[in-house]
Parts: sequence; structure tokens; C-alpha cells
Amino acid sequence: MSTELTDRPDGSTTDTRVTGLKFVIAMVAIMWISEVLDSILDHRFDQYGIRPREVGGLDGVLFSPFLHSGFGHLAGNTVPFLALGAGIALSGLVRVLSVTVIVGLVGGLGTWLIAPENSITIGASGLVFGYATYLIARGIFERNLVHLAVAALVAVGYGGVLLGGLMPEDGVSWQGHLFGAVGGVIAARALAPEAARLHPRARARA
Repeated sequence: MSTELTDRPDGSTTDTRVTGLKFVIAMVAIMWISEVLDSILDHRFDQYGIRPREVGGLDGVLFSPFLHSGFGHLAGNTVPFLALGAGIALSGLVRVLSVTVIVGLVGGLGTWLIAPENSITIGASGLVFGYATYLIARGIFERNLVHLAVAALVAVGYGGVLLGGLMPEDGVSWQGHLFGAVGGVIAARALAPEAARLHPRARARA
């Protein structure tokens, strides 16, 4: 795994992995601040989640990961989001930002297309599922020994959660989980080094 360094205006360098970790932490901070404000305002923010097949509901593709149905819901997403997000951030800011955008768009738009009528989908679990499947699929596509080891750890640690999250359950958006997971696989494929995409058995460094 290579280290990315960028030049600062003062001539020093900064490890983009640190910046990537700060990005993940900042997202979680926004989630918690949003939930505190939402609680104070009697959960008015929840209306800005994904409202299926409504043009106005498309805003939820952007806002829904930062909205939750309560602190229990948020706490349940925070730990895996930080752990899996940090695993991606170790490849740098551009990588974790790219994965987040791809997973967010695929997961959000897929949910908007097929979620039940008169529902509102909120929560970061779509991103969590996408992060998990990205880390697993990255190891498969890139055939890098470190990434394969990470993929195995994620599969063992979150495999049961991934499968369980796809089962229909009242009050839980399996659609968000499913399309978030699909987004993770798409991100792993799209962001794999060109040699790995053209030659699946080739080894590549991240």
C-alpha cells in the first residue's frame, strides 16, 4: 500500500490518509450535530430523507445519510461507519471521497426508484453497506494481498450483517442496504487500477 503525500503552501507535506480520516470523522460529526438539532426541532429534518419517485424527494439522496430516527439509530451506524470508512481512508482522501460519492448516488437513486410509496428513507446504513462491499470487492478485483486480507476481515466481521440487512423488516430499508451494497461493488470496479480492470489476475498497488 503506497502513501500519498501532497505539498502544502509552506513547502511541507501532508499525508492524504490523515485528510481522508478527517473527512470520515467530519461526516460523523455532521450526523451527530444534525441529530441533536433534529431532536430539538421535533424531528423536522426527517422530512428531507428520500421520498420515492417524487422529484422533490431526490434531495434526500444527499441529505438522508446525515439524518437518523433517533440517537440509537445513529449510534448503531456510527461505529461501523467509522471503522469501514477509516479502512478506505487509508488509501487517501480522493479514494474515500470517490467511494462515498459513488455509493451515495447508487444507493440513494436505487432507493428512490423502488422504495415503497409514502415512505421516507433516512440513515447512513446505505453508506455502511457500500463501504463494506467496497472493501470486500476491492480485494477481489485488485488481488492485492493486503486488500485481500482486509476483504477477509470485513467478510467475517460484517458478512452476517450484510446478509441480514437484505431481509425485509418493518421500519428498515432493505432497498437502501441493497443499493448501497451494489454501489460499493461498482465503486471497487470503477476505482480499481486500469491493469486490474483489464487483466483481473494482475496484481496492483493502491
